[in-house]
Amino acid sequence: MNEERKKLVDKLSIYGYLKTEEVKNAMLKVPREEFIPPENREYAYIDQPLPIGEGQTISAPHMVAMICETLQLEKGMKILEIGAGFGYNAAVVAELIGPEGHLFTTERIETLAQMAEKNLKSAGYDKNVTVLHTDGTRGFKEEAPFDRIYATASAPKVPEPLKEQLKIGGRLLAPIGPQTSFQELICILRESEDKYETRKLGGVAFVPMIGEHGWPEE
Repeated sequence: MNEERKKLVDKLSIYGYLKTEEVKNAMLKVPREEFIPPENREYAYIDQPLPIGEGQTISAPHMVAMICETLQLEKGMKILEIGAGFGYNAAVVAELIGPEGHLFTTERIETLAQMAEKNLKSAGYDKNVTVLHTDGTRGFKEEAPFDRIYATASAPKVPEPLKEQLKIGGRLLAPIGPQTSFQELICILRESEDKYETRKLGGVAFVPMIGEHGWPEE
């Protein structure tokens, strides 16, 4: 195992971002360096976001840990991710839901969708991850409802299609707030057909979610 990866995971555990053995083991297993452009791979195990081109970033490891812990993922779940990037977050989630589960991840930028697909295949996660080059703010109605939905980009409000495509009893996680500064990480629990409970989890900073139910393209 990569020694730097182990040190990072230990650090995230000490700081309280990693709470369960399942998420800890998933982050120990997934090689983050394989989901980063070659010129930035030396920084793979520094806890910070990194540029991946097209004005996008790979989330900081502590944020990936926080997302996975908050979602309470289980083997066999069907998940929807908005914003594949280079595929790292998807790989960690795929590890947690196992081969019996499936993750559908959307990416609006074609070059990134292709890169995510390539990286996930290379790392061995192509069997339970499907990359979709599409507007993620619309969700993916064909496979709804989902046990969990999460976004790796920020929207002005939670896109309605995502709420509608969440299974009753499911969880939705998304950064909501201004396009150019900090947002609030929101966790929504769907309690019934028309009842949702919203929890605020603190300030975060994500790239904007561009699309029909997100921010308009400039």
